[in-house]
This record gives sequence, C-alpha cells and structure tokens, in this order.
Amino acid sequence: MAKSRDLTHILREWPYESGQINVRLIEGEDGEPKVQMRLDLGLLQMEAWGRPDGTRPEGYESLLEYYEADLEEANYEAAEDGDDALGPAEPDFTLTPEDCRKLREEAVQYYHRYIALLILGQFMGVVRDTSRNLRMINLCADFADSEEDRNILEQFRPYITMMRARAVASQMIADEEPKAALFLIDRGLQDLKAVYEEQDRAEEFNDAHEAQILRGMRDELRKKLPASQRAELKQRLEEAIRNENYELAAILRDELKMLRE
Repeated sequence: MAKSRDLTHILREWPYESGQINVRLIEGEDGEPKVQMRLDLGLLQMEAWGRPDGTRPEGYESLLEYYEADLEEANYEAAEDGDDALGPAEPDFTLTPEDCRKLREEAVQYYHRYIALLILGQFMGVVRDTSRNLRMINLCADFADSEEDRNILEQFRPYITMMRARAVASQMIADEEPKAALFLIDRGLQDLKAVYEEQDRAEEFNDAHEAQILRGMRDELRKKLPASQRAELKQRLEEAIRNENYELAAILRDELKMLRE
C-alpha cells in the first residue's frame, strides 16, 4: 500500500494558534534538524542549515554563493588583465533582471527562517541569515543591470540591520554578558543611523520603528545592570569623546541620563 501523503494527522497534533508565530525545531528523517512553521492552512518546513529548501543551485549552497563565486572569478580575471599603471580592470560581471528576481525569491526563504530562529532563541542562526541577506542586497546594489533592481531592496536594509543587531545582542544576553549586549545594541544603533544617512533619510532615524525596537531592548537591558554600570558608562563616554566618536558619545550621554531617571 502506498504511503499516505495526507498531512491531517500532523496538523491536528500541532494546532495553529492565531496571533503568534508558531514554530518548532524537529529532527528530520535524515537525522538533521528542521525548522517548522505552522501556518493557518498548513505547515512550512525548512532546513536549519544551508538553503532553507534544501536545494543546491549549480552545486552551491545558494544562488548568492554561486553569483559571489562568479564575481570572485571575474575580479581575478580583471586583476590579471589590468594595467600595472592603472590598476585592475573592471570585473566583467552583471546581474540580469532574472538573476535579481531569483535572488529576491531566495532571500524570502532566508527571511522566513531567521524569523523562526529568532522565536526559537537560535540567535546565531539569525545573525548568519540576516548577514547573508545583507550581502545579497549589496550584490544587487553594486552589480544589477537595472536601476530598479539596484534600488528595490534598499527599503529592507534598515529592518535587516536591526534584526541582526537584535540577534547578536540577544545571544550575549543568553550568554549572561549584559555589558557586551549593551555595547552591541549601541553599535547596532550606529549602523542603523548610518543606513538612514546613506539613504538620505537621516531625519527619519529618531522615529524609525527599527531604532525604537533597539532602544526598547536597551532600556529593558539597562534595568538589569548593576549600579556600578554608571561608572563604566562614564568611562566609555570619556573614551568616546577622546576618540572623537561623537555619535557613540551622544548615545552614552542618553544612557547616563536615563539611568539617573
């Protein structure tokens, strides 16, 4: 008798709960971990490593890695063909609209996975997948044939930057390193501010949802810091001023002010 393909028994065993992200980590029949997300009309299953759908485009872990390998080869050939006086030639590498479409579709898979991994507390997996999607945005921005393809993904850069900072700080909190987490949140805010400035949207940074999330995380973390943290913050503020890192200094001043409150 043929094995049933009906998923009813699986869906009944794991009911969908409205209003929250329903995810779990299981061991697959191949012994490898799988990430599952329960949807209202079914189930989404992803590999925990590599490309979420488990395929290997052109023998590579993902399409992004395939195109990055092509770019590396093009850069090597350009260096070989370059003029000693003028330096390496421009690499013969571009992304067609079809290439960019495939990369965007692939990025959605990684998006679903890093959201699931965040809920599961698998923070370094979130860092891995968000870093990967940022590389994809950079590749399209630098090498897409079409101006639309070069710009269309920039709207997602602030969110992915925030998610990466949130995940790496969350890992430090899980490792009971709150001071390191606080530093990484500060750095994440600086990176996020730089993104808004590069997009000529600096005036939107203070009220941006991504910045509010990181500040909220910082505020919650600050409540758990010992009183001696004030002295350390003052020392970091003095060092930032000495190093003329005025953006970090402004953040540290805000932290000291809120600690007093």
